[in-house]
Amino acid sequence: MKTLFLLTLILASQIACHSQNESKQPAAPNPFYSRTDTRKLHVTNAEWKKILSPELYAVAREAATERAFTGKYWDSDVKGSYYCAVCGNPLFRSDAKFASSCGWPSFFEPLRANSVIYKADNSYGMQRTEVICERCGSHLGHIFDDGPPPTHKRFCMNSISLDFEPDPGAH
Repeated sequence: MKTLFLLTLILASQIACHSQNESKQPAAPNPFYSRTDTRKLHVTNAEWKKILSPELYAVAREAATERAFTGKYWDSDVKGSYYCAVCGNPLFRSDAKFASSCGWPSFFEPLRANSVIYKADNSYGMQRTEVICERCGSHLGHIFDDGPPPTHKRFCMNSISLDFEPDPGAH
């Protein structure tokens, strides 16, 4: 009986992992993604829902948060550039990334002052500042005042909201 239970549990987890991997793929090609176009986008959530994976849509368009220590960039130290996973807007350089031990990729400053915008977030009984992509309006994460010098800021971002391109020759 124990063996049957364990086999069922293993099979169920494999099916769940397979389903999660499949659903991370975009539902349709993203015609709005560009790493060079800086024009502000005006795309409805209905349209984004057709284009983005369910996981990315939940975080980027509904301000969900991925679980700590599960995103692919939280402990990455590869040199390169981070872009908005929804629209391609350049957001951060790895030179501004630091190990914050919070479980999400953390940066002390954005690539450009106008690459992100800020919005008061008083959800869940907390007073926080939400960080949003300036180009497409997608939720990226939150900013806190407990980062390292020179800014003392911690841009705590969701890995799923970021695309990464390593520098040539980076490992």
